[in-house]
Amino acid sequence: MTSMNSAPSRRHILAAGSAAAASQFLGRSPPASAKASKLGPFQQKSWRVKFGAFELTTIEDSEAFIDGPYPLIGRNGSEQEVRQLMRDNFLPETRYQPGFSPTIINTGNEIILFDTGNGSNGFVPRPQGGWLAAQLGPAGFKPEEIDIVVLSHGHPDHIGGVIENGAPLFPNARYVISQVEHDFWTPEGKLSGGLEKFAEVYRANSKPVAEKISFLKPGDDVVPGIHAIEAYGHTPGHLMFLIESEGHQILFWGDCAHHHVASLARPDWLCVFDTDQEMAAATRKRVFDMVVTDRLCVIGYHMPFPSIGYLERLPSSGYRWVPHSFQLYL
Repeated sequence: MTSMNSAPSRRHILAAGSAAAASQFLGRSPPASAKASKLGPFQQKSWRVKFGAFELTTIEDSEAFIDGPYPLIGRNGSEQEVRQLMRDNFLPETRYQPGFSPTIINTGNEIILFDTGNGSNGFVPRPQGGWLAAQLGPAGFKPEEIDIVVLSHGHPDHIGGVIENGAPLFPNARYVISQVEHDFWTPEGKLSGGLEKFAEVYRANSKPVAEKISFLKPGDDVVPGIHAIEAYGHTPGHLMFLIESEGHQILFWGDCAHHHVASLARPDWLCVFDTDQEMAAATRKRVFDMVVTDRLCVIGYHMPFPSIGYLERLPSSGYRWVPHSFQLYL
């Protein structure tokens, strides 16, 4: 027989705990914690990593969903093929979320912004898009600190953020773009339909900074370590940029892909956003092969945020997007 003042045994403690749990399960005790209000969805809006001697930051300009990918991508295939590819990759068949990721490179000497997002008159209207201006501060930057704005091409979701409230958002910056690209969008009365709507945005956003624009051609350097490469087809003067520092390389490929599965698995599928669709398909194949062969890291403007990753070659002759995990943190 156990005395009343002896210490409880392990058996007694376990038995008591089991009894308490059973009592609560049977509804004999009130809830132990208060309800918490829901916080709502959250996705980080900026991402930063050291890259050689440079520092690289991507900023999310939109989280909007759009209809697609078919017929925006794959109209030379079939809707069933595109839907099946989405199912095979655990994705919705008729909706997708394109990334919009302006990128900032701090070289230590200059702060360089690649593309400016949708702004107030881009492809995705506010409040769904055009977030760059509001997200610069949380990402650690002031608009007046931007030294160079690099425009990969003249579409509204890349040039829309140049102007804010009727004035240049980056008052101290100079701008660089392909001469071919600028000459395509600038003339009035040259284009029609959807292209003319794009051209109107380009003219409206480029004229206020016209005196600060200089022109690039493939092979030119923006600054030492940032090299322009031809990627024509999406637009007539579309450029991508190889960024190099201390033996590291990363490719800002602009709009070489618009969907992280459909554009890569089937680079031959045509895309409605491309000015010359056949040339753009040939460019995709060439660029994707180069990325895989050279094992390049990629900044893909329309890839899922933070829009950094690699490509894997598939047996089908297509490619697969491999999102960055920790490779650049080493």
